[in-house]
Amino acid sequence: MSSEILAEVAGTIWTVDVAVGAKVAAGDSVVTIESMKMEIPVEAQTSGTVQELLVGKGDTVEEGQVVARIGAS
Repeated sequence: MSSEILAEVAGTIWTVDVAVGAKVAAGDSVVTIESMKMEIPVEAQTSGTVQELLVGKGDTVEEGQVVARIGAS
């Protein structure tokens, strides 16, 4: 079973902080969104392994958009 990581705000992907296959802990930054001249980290809500990244640096995202999926370790 996988967990979806959602963009909390609309903006542009500033950085991608993990790679597919990376292990993450709850609270680790997955991507950083630039919105209204602020950098906002999008954090993993659960621990696991990054199964899929759905965005890249420079992509535009909407609030609530899935940016990554994390599976159980």
